[in-house]
Amino acid sequence: MNIPENLKYTKDHEWIRVEGDEAYVGITDYAQGELGDIVFIEIETEGEELAREEVFGTIEAVKTVSDMYMPVGGKVLEVNPKLEDSPEAINKDPYGDGWLLKVKLADVSQVDDLLDAGAYKSLIEA
Repeated sequence: MNIPENLKYTKDHEWIRVEGDEAYVGITDYAQGELGDIVFIEIETEGEELAREEVFGTIEAVKTVSDMYMPVGGKVLEVNPKLEDSPEAINKDPYGDGWLLKVKLADVSQVDDLLDAGAYKSLIEA
């Protein structure tokens, strides 16, 4: 299972990659594997200011529909446009082409509260 060291993680299986005061958010390789074939993404929060752990959208797989949660507070700048026509990109490349959101961080220090790769690995192996 792929758990990149350069990312931070949540207990709800989202990842975040910080680039200055902006960040990309997606779901982990573990999460996409558990969900199975992803068929639809619904994110209607573009332009909104959301708090940490607030629902930013839903992800639909063949078996289930799950909420997705903000790892940190911030403004949703962009939703990955590729996912509208190709939601399966999340299954194929969850840390690359399958990113979900680009956000402007409200408080960069919130990232420090998230799990590093080792802590996330321990969580999913428990």
